[in-house]
Parts: sequence; structure tokens; C-alpha cells
Amino acid sequence: MSTPAPLIELQAVTKTYGQGSTAFQALNGVNLRINAGEFVAIMGPSGSGKSTAMNTLGLLDTPSSGAYVFNGLHVENLSRDERALLRRRYLGFVFQGFNLLARTSAQENVELPLLYRGEPTATRHSAAKKALASVGLAGWEHHTPAELSGGQQQRVAIARAIVTEPTVLLADEPTGNLDTHRSHEIMELLWRLNVDHGITVLMVTHEADMAAYAKRIVHFVDGVVDSDSPNPHPAALQHVPAAEVA
Repeated sequence: MSTPAPLIELQAVTKTYGQGSTAFQALNGVNLRINAGEFVAIMGPSGSGKSTAMNTLGLLDTPSSGAYVFNGLHVENLSRDERALLRRRYLGFVFQGFNLLARTSAQENVELPLLYRGEPTATRHSAAKKALASVGLAGWEHHTPAELSGGQQQRVAIARAIVTEPTVLLADEPTGNLDTHRSHEIMELLWRLNVDHGITVLMVTHEADMAAYAKRIVHFVDGVVDSDSPNPHPAALQHVPAAEVA
């Protein structure tokens, strides 16, 4: 039986910023394969290339050389507009800063990606309400960010990321602004989105206890993948009844 093609593949990807004596090699021949439905944590010290790799995977930056294949499509050959279209259709983003509009309700914040797509009002309302409910915020649709806790604000940000039903969710230090309790709540939510909804989750983090929720942990050092290991016992499983895991 043939092995299915990966959803995402980086092939000998390099990324250089600047030129000449000031040039900085952020990625130095990265090879990485990610299958549909995986939950991958990307770790590494400052300057290791993990953030550049995430920006590349998220179509926010392009390789200097090498190939990036997304669902069979060579991304490095696409125009800026084509990459933007691919992002809107397949990717959702969650950042350390919640990036919510301050004077706008949770419902309206979540609707924004659908507004950019030109979806009709009724469709936006319904999808946003469903997304908020899926992150545990049913009944909070009309609250502004100032009326929500940090954990709730990040839940709104996650609802906004998944309202378009993306194939891949990219999370960059999603718990960086949260206390320990709220951090674990957000990680369990990301784990549920992966397990229950089949969303492929790629997460950059410097916190080992957050990475422990992933099914696979990739370490970057000096612009290359230093290690790539499965995590057979994700932390979220500690909170799931044995019958449900089975």
C-alpha cells in the first residue's frame, strides 16, 4: 500500500535576510513533512529559525530557495495574490497577542474573516455563533474584549481562526500572555479541535509543558531541524476518560 502524500512538505528550504556581509541565514536547508490531522509543536531557542519556519508554513513569507508543497501545490511558484487566496481558504492563525478589535463584540470579531470573503450577513452570523459555541463561549457573543478575561479573549481569537473551517491552524505562542491555568485550558481546546474536528495544528512554543499537548515535537537549532520526535502521551490525554481515548 502506498503512503499518502503529506499535506505539507518543506524540501531543502532556505531563507536569507539581507545581502552580503549583513546577510542572515534564518533557514538552512529545512526538510519537514506534516500529514493531515497532525498536531505538531515547533520549538527552539531564539534565533533557531522556528518563527521563520512558521511564517513560511503560513504563507506569510517565501523561501529563498527550496520547495514548499501544500496539498500537492508548489507554493513557491505562486504570486502574492495567489498565496493570499490560499491562506484565506485553507489556513487559520492564532497569535500570542489576541489581536481583537477593542470596541467590537466577540461576534463581530469572529465574523471578520467571513466579511473579507464577502459572505452574506446571515451566513456570517450563523458561522460566528457556531464557532464561539465550539470554543465554549455560547452566550458571550455581544461582549467586547474589555469584558472578557485573557483566556476568553484567546478563545475568541481561536473562534475567529476556525470560523472559515480551515484545514490547518497555525498557533504562534498561543499561551504566551496567559497564566498557567488559562494556558492549559487553551491547549486542551487546541487538542480538541485537532482530535474532534480533524484540524491540523502547527504550534510554535518555547514552553515544554505546552508542547507536551502535541502528538509530535520538532526542535529547530541554527536554522535546521535538530530533532523530530513523536509524543506518544500528549498531556491532554491525562484529562480524558479512558473509555473516550479507547
